Amino acid sequence: MKKISKQFSLYSLQAVILFSLVIMCNKINAQDSLSVTKKVKNTFNGNLIIDNQTVMVPGKRTFEFTFQHRFGTIENGYNDFFGLFAGANVRLSCNFVPLNNLQLGIGLTEEKMQWDGNVKYAFIRQAVTGGSPVSVSYYGNMAVSTLPKKNNFVTDADRISYFNQFLIARKVTESLSLQIAPSLSYFNNVDGYRNSEGVVKPKMNNSHFAFAAMGRYMVTKGIGIIANYDQPLTEHLTNNPHPNISFGVMFVTTSHIFQIFLGNFQSILPQANNLYNQNDYTKGQYSIGFNITKRWYHESKK
Repeated sequence: MKKISKQFSLYSLQAVILFSLVIMCNKINAQDSLSVTKKVKNTFNGNLIIDNQTVMVPGKRTFEFTFQHRFGTIENGYNDFFGLFAGANVRLSCNFVPLNNLQLGIGLTEEKMQWDGNVKYAFIRQAVTGGSPVSVSYYGNMAVSTLPKKNNFVTDADRISYFNQFLIARKVTESLSLQIAPSLSYFNNVDGYRNSEGVVKPKMNNSHFAFAAMGRYMVTKGIGIIANYDQPLTEHLTNNPHPNISFGVMFVTTSHIFQIFLGNFQSILPQANNLYNQNDYTKGQYSIGFNITKRWYHESKK
């Protein structure tokens, strides 16, 4: 019970901080509105750059469906046809924007049958002149594994993990956009081991800090080059996660975004990718992946 209370207290604190930031940034946005500051549009084309969220929040009442797929690693070559016939991971998700700058979503990931609820809020938007030089958003989720209890779950709280990330982006030119994003992942339960005194100790920290950098360059109006790098920051007792390098191309239409890429993340959920990634790009342990997004109502304008 102490563990459960601790985690709910942690998440309550995060909620209070987020609410405070919302109030503060609403005041900033109101001041910007009074001064009629023109905002930069379409910093990115959608919510995703490969494995990471972007600073974007689509326009009010926008609904979208996203299909994310990761094949197995390519290191075995023809034996499993470069991972295409190996084990795969899939996530299905829906997002809706009920209010300006606020997006709510829900998703289901094949790995550990994890359901997640997520939220994204755009605090600050880059101004054309005389305002903020960057756009800033917050993204957070709470995921719950729905596997049977025999899968190392002692209590229901052991199933839960959290992810928090601040997204800071700048549209440098009409073609080039860049973003950096520090993050904190937290798992209520991690694998343990029994030491020489018979006491069970965790193999890894429950919390994990990481840093991501990504970019998009539009070659034409509908075709872009995308790249992403994720660097773990927290040191663990064992099984330290490997960094992720991914790159690919994206195709954009009025209502669809298709991305195909090569990278060494495979878990899709960001907290699982950041804490548990053991694919080493120096050993060629890359996976082919793709994201498909279908959007209804209107294009993003943030």
